[in-house]
Amino acid sequence: MFRTELSDALKDAMRAKETRAVSTLRLILAALKDRDIAARGKGNSEGIGDDDILELLQKMVRQRRESIELFEKGDRQDLADKEAEEIEVIQRFLPKQLDPDQVRGAVQEVIEELEAATIKDMGRVMAALKERYPGRMEFGKASALVKERLA
Repeated sequence: MFRTELSDALKDAMRAKETRAVSTLRLILAALKDRDIAARGKGNSEGIGDDDILELLQKMVRQRRESIELFEKGDRQDLADKEAEEIEVIQRFLPKQLDPDQVRGAVQEVIEELEAATIKDMGRVMAALKERYPGRMEFGKASALVKERLA
């Protein structure tokens, strides 16, 4: 599903002469191809699935946010703006993100449901969150919340 969406979006961006979208989509497709090649090496002939593609897109957004921070510290607003534009393009393909209150609620719900009580249960909680909310929350932040609740 995502592969076709990405390819179609690239074609549309090329027709519309949206240079930032074209370059960002090419980066996404190149990263996707790299992951597919790695997956084939592990015996998965069809490449990576949609969940892995979502994870890839989220990682790309995270990387760009970190770059923005560094560029702003280095007084390079032009490069920070470029990264922000790339984030906008990538986010077109991500599901709507949960707001911080919804993330806290989801974490609390899963902890209660699994009857998690100690930090040893963190893996089970995170696995359940990733299964229920793929691509809809930043799991690094969710992990910090889980750790805080279980500590």
